[in-house]
Amino acid sequence: MTVLDIVFWLLAVISIGAALAVVFLQNIFRAALFLVLCFFAVAGLFITLQADFLAVAQVLIYVGAISILIILAIMLTREMWRGNPGGRFQLPAFIIALGLFGVMVWAVINTSWQISAELPLVPTTAAIGSRLFGEGGLLLPLEIAAVLLLAAILGAIVLVREK
Repeated sequence: MTVLDIVFWLLAVISIGAALAVVFLQNIFRAALFLVLCFFAVAGLFITLQADFLAVAQVLIYVGAISILIILAIMLTREMWRGNPGGRFQLPAFIIALGLFGVMVWAVINTSWQISAELPLVPTTAAIGSRLFGEGGLLLPLEIAAVLLLAAILGAIVLVREK
């Protein structure tokens, strides 16, 4: 077992633990912080799998934008400090999640995975970056998405401010 394997399994355990903390914590703000930890751990998993572009996209999009948007929305909510009320759907949701987990484990065990000795042709980060931001790239949709996120944040502030 190499160091990379140990780091992979450590990050997998951290991400699963953080995801469980998101689900089971009563404090919404702390749950959002564990969501950020889960996103970071998934980015680390991408790095161990040599998917550097996905790791950077994970950090920029999920950790940088979505998590901050969620935390901002939680902090702007008036009822934030009450915490998550215990719902009547916790037991049925747990049973459904357990069933879904069982189906996924069954699918992983019963699938005949074809392993190739050849490395797949994966585009590098430089190739993806030149496609996104180069000549005829997708810079305009990226900028439009940024403006839409800003409009959503401003709309949330306007909706929750005191009158």
